[in-house]
Amino acid sequence: MRGLNIAMKKLTLSILHEKLGICRLESSSPLPDWVGGSKNFYAITGTADETSIVCREDLIPTDLLSEKNFRALKVNGPLDFSLTGILASILNPLAAAGIGVFAISTYDTDYILIKEKNLEQAIGLLSATMTIRR
Repeated sequence: MRGLNIAMKKLTLSILHEKLGICRLESSSPLPDWVGGSKNFYAITGTADETSIVCREDLIPTDLLSEKNFRALKVNGPLDFSLTGILASILNPLAAAGIGVFAISTYDTDYILIKEKNLEQAIGLLSATMTIRR
């Protein structure tokens, strides 16, 4: 794969313990205070079209449009911005197996959200080329 420069280093993934959900708010909605705190995993992405929130699934109000039962794989970092092919090396085997994902990147690393029912299959696929920490 052109541009892939992570082949020299085996990636290490950690499985986050919390069950996560993804919900949608209107773009004009204020940011809610129920998202969590600094000890909880959360991500907020806002566009002109919508606001998406990823957080512990038990924090999401039942009246919001949401998908639940996700688990997250964390790419242990920090990762240098010059690295390429990290997500592709994870997503390609999962896509080939028909496992859908929701990817989130932060300044230091990447997170791959997978439905909990597919987690063990994903671990099996990725453990051939990566270290998985439970």
